[in-house]
Amino acid sequence: MIDAATAPKEEKEADHHPYFRPKDAATLILIDRSGEKPKVLVGKRHDNVVFMPGKFVFPGGRVDKSDNRVPVAASITKELEANLLKGSPKIAASRARALAVAAIREACEETGLCLGRKVDQKVTLEGAWKPFSDAGLLPDPSSLFLIARAITPPGRVRRFDTRFFTADASAITHRVEGVIHPDAELVELVWVEIGSKPLADLHAMTKNVLNELDRRLATGPLHHDAPVPFFHFYGGKMQKDVLGA
Repeated sequence: MIDAATAPKEEKEADHHPYFRPKDAATLILIDRSGEKPKVLVGKRHDNVVFMPGKFVFPGGRVDKSDNRVPVAASITKELEANLLKGSPKIAASRARALAVAAIREACEETGLCLGRKVDQKVTLEGAWKPFSDAGLLPDPSSLFLIARAITPPGRVRRFDTRFFTADASAITHRVEGVIHPDAELVELVWVEIGSKPLADLHAMTKNVLNELDRRLATGPLHHDAPVPFFHFYGGKMQKDVLGA
């Protein structure tokens, strides 16, 4: 799990470090729109972990090699692919797919919630993808929307180039039992309204992304081809651009 566009406290003072190329990463923000106000799913980290103990976070992490190879039930939409391909450095379509798939894998690993689709013919998957095949599913990234992209500032020991995705809770098709428990990395899952108290401790960059999500939800249904903000740092200051602009 990562805090998508920042670093631990001890790293924030480490601006003298050599340049580190950001690692591709993905975060998934699940939304429940069944009530009067939309809610997002956050997990509470164990009090004894070194990084962000006791904080509420969204599932996310680095792209894994398996994300490039795992079969999927449906492709990402052409509009989503086009948005993922915008910006620099240039990436291949296969990398765009892997970013979306990584968000699904991380969500399953950290929360036990799987976004997949039933398939007629059983496919055996291994490692982090085994819960999908055990349930007769293949991961389904077609339900994902890209909300933002953010890059950790230069000078940090760990840097991530994170794509923030969102999906509706209705896309959850399977729950892996036993992932959330008192001794796990995440000890609790909570659905909370955007702007509520549990989200007050989120990093400023993550709050920026949530504000963008809130703004888009207020305008109606989400669209795959909506403009995507890109948060990055130049000259020590945060910049907000639009991908492809």
